[in-house]
Amino acid sequence: MSRLDLSTDVVSLTAALCDLESVSGNEQALADAVEEALTALPHLSVTRDGNTVIARTDLGRPERVVLAGHLDTVPLTTPPNLPTRREGDELVGRGTVDMKGGVAVQLRIAAAVAEPSRDVTFVFYDCEEVESERNGLARVGRNRPELLEADFAVLLEPTDGGIEGGCKGTIRVEVTARGKAAHSARPWNGVNAIHGAHAILGRLTAYEAQTVEVDGLAYHEALNAVGIRGGIAGNVIPDECVVVVNYRFAPSMTSAEAEEHLRELFEGYDVRVTDAADGARPGMQLPAAKAFVDALAVPVTAKEGWTDVARFSALDIPAVNFGPGDPNLAHHDDERVPVQQLVDAEAALLRWLA
Repeated sequence: MSRLDLSTDVVSLTAALCDLESVSGNEQALADAVEEALTALPHLSVTRDGNTVIARTDLGRPERVVLAGHLDTVPLTTPPNLPTRREGDELVGRGTVDMKGGVAVQLRIAAAVAEPSRDVTFVFYDCEEVESERNGLARVGRNRPELLEADFAVLLEPTDGGIEGGCKGTIRVEVTARGKAAHSARPWNGVNAIHGAHAILGRLTAYEAQTVEVDGLAYHEALNAVGIRGGIAGNVIPDECVVVVNYRFAPSMTSAEAEEHLRELFEGYDVRVTDAADGARPGMQLPAAKAFVDALAVPVTAKEGWTDVARFSALDIPAVNFGPGDPNLAHHDDERVPVQQLVDAEAALLRWLA
């Protein structure tokens, strides 16, 4: 079994984590290595749930915080963008941004701070990059919610070294245009559903997305077609065309309200929800969040995507995103992180916890 050296520097540890390939569903080897490394630390109690590893201090501190990060990555490229390599002041390779740099910071803090100022729960979970029902953090939240109890949580997703509060919600729907099938040589006998879908696309093109302020942070909403399908053969007028639409909405709106908004927008068409997740209000006015912001002294903005801070929000735990790496480079073939951001992220959490 591969072993992790938590005494090494955070950059070398990031490279070691990335070089242990862990595409979603294949996290076992990395989870084994993380569990072994944490079990060797006498100040932590370690629990395993599938390929999720949870380690906790129990010092009786008046406040408990969570540091969380996922172990999986999106698939490798062809040829593989591993092993990692150094290019100047950057570490390049799959997972360096999303999000093994953040995982390395967690592990370094777990090893270096035996008596933190707050009790800490470290969560390393599986299957974040795939469908929600496989998500390891969600699984623990359903089956062992007591393991996640805390006053505040930090998700070490890439934020370019700043703090990103809350997250937007997301909903996907299928909007269907109906027609009538016919032979393509005699199209007047049918109604072409693909042609009819132009009205759906027209409504999307005309839509003006809003910028919504929530708890002092500005969230930019977005509504887009992300897929389209129709037709059964090259000589048949299609009787159905489905446009897949994704709506990213501010956390002041629930997913039920987002669904209602989309049904109004696409009135006259069949609308079917295929996936939905509420966002998370930033909660930056709460004492635990203020203390974190004061300790780190870095910029604070809104999280424009959806992250698992929403899962903590559903458990009534205020949470923020903070981690090394530019999120705009997540999942890119040439994923890369400045080594200084890894060092700075570790130092920031040390200021807060040590």
